[in-house]
Amino acid sequence: QVQLVDSGGGLVQPGGSLRLSCAASGFTFSIYNMRWYRQPPGKQRDLVATITPGGITIYADSVKGRFTISRDNTKKTVYLQMSSLKPEDTAVYYCNTAAVVNGLQRDYWGQGTQVTVSS
Repeated sequence: QVQLVDSGGGLVQPGGSLRLSCAASGFTFSIYNMRWYRQPPGKQRDLVATITPGGITIYADSVKGRFTISRDNTKKTVYLQMSSLKPEDTAVYYCNTAAVVNGLQRDYWGQGTQVTVSS
């Protein structure tokens, strides 16, 4: 019963900030990479950020310097702190991981949370 629950989205003005959360359950959170993807309206879903179990982070060029991915292994939660938001950041944001359950590895996705950047 792997579950990822995304939250924290909303409407924000350009230049504003927002923090997304992804609460994980049903797997050993601390040993997996966690990722955030986003899907703008009418476009493909793209990788935004990755954080490894050891805390190494990787970002898409479009968000470097503005977004920070972090994790709290005790709370089994991954975060995406977004600042200097732009209208181009408007998208549904999805938490993602690969997890092994009953010997099978597959991708799991949060339900998504809408981020709208507009004045």
